[in-house]
Amino acid sequence: MAAAKRPDIVKAVVSRGGRPDLAGDWLRRVRAPTLFIVGGDDWQVIQVNRQAAGMLKTDYRIEIIPGAGHLFEEPGMLEKVARLAYGWFEEHLIRRTKAA
Repeated sequence: MAAAKRPDIVKAVVSRGGRPDLAGDWLRRVRAPTLFIVGGDDWQVIQVNRQAAGMLKTDYRIEIIPGAGHLFEEPGMLEKVARLAYGWFEEHLIRRTKAA
């Protein structure tokens, strides 16, 4: 919802195992490129994230981390999340700033 309400300052979004469906119709207003990171063993949240992504009118990607549960408590999983998030922000914030 924050990304939809403040497109002037929110330039990229990463959602880790979240419930973006709870944002409802606000998803249609999001303009920031959005990355959804979901644990491969979290089937319900995978479906929820896919449905939410379908509502976006912006670039998005869904990354499913095999062997990870909802909280990414398994060894090494949060590190994978951090690398994905870093790469997303680097691509959509740092590289775009340098290109401009």
